[in-house]
Amino acid sequence: MRLILFGPPGVGKGTQAKLLSSRFHIPHISTGDMLREAIVAETELGRKAKATVDSGQLVSDDIMIGIIRDVLQSEKTKNGFILDGFPRTVPQAKALTDLLKELRIVLESVINMEVNDREVIERLGKRLTCKSCGRIFNLGIDKLADPTKCPHCGGALYQREDDKPETVAKRLNVYARSTAPVKEYYRQIGLLTTVDASGEINEVNRQILALLNRR
Repeated sequence: MRLILFGPPGVGKGTQAKLLSSRFHIPHISTGDMLREAIVAETELGRKAKATVDSGQLVSDDIMIGIIRDVLQSEKTKNGFILDGFPRTVPQAKALTDLLKELRIVLESVINMEVNDREVIERLGKRLTCKSCGRIFNLGIDKLADPTKCPHCGGALYQREDDKPETVAKRLNVYARSTAPVKEYYRQIGLLTTVDASGEINEVNRQILALLNRR
């Protein structure tokens, strides 16, 4: 099974990806994680990405596609994958289509998770990040004995700047502008399906599984 999970920040892509990964025994491929792994491993692309990140610039599409190529050719994705966080623009989507065609990989579905902006702002307003290990928690979902300390490593929990309401509203505007054409691109080639992600985690998961069963 080869899927893309698509949706705005805070929609629950990471949570659903973990559930699907566990159910189907395929890896959750987060482009952010891939980028960090390539930098730590000091691959050729990782070194190029590090130089870009260190200079405060956005990593180019060419570097990201190269990193995705490496992952899709690796042993861990031979039985499928769930891609999260890419593509974000139509040129990225087209480049990914070309790459998959070259590697003879068939993408089965692009699942578009939708929720209204007000709920996204509320969800991200409850999100806390550990300063030490980087794990993310949500006060509305995770049962934290102490909301100031990470239950895994004891590090301090804090709210990131980009999770604050005013910043989230700006992020959502950018997302809407840049990704509406991407959704249309996948709709035109018959891969896009949409789920209402405003419900409980298990309900959203049932919707996604029902869509996959129909496909």
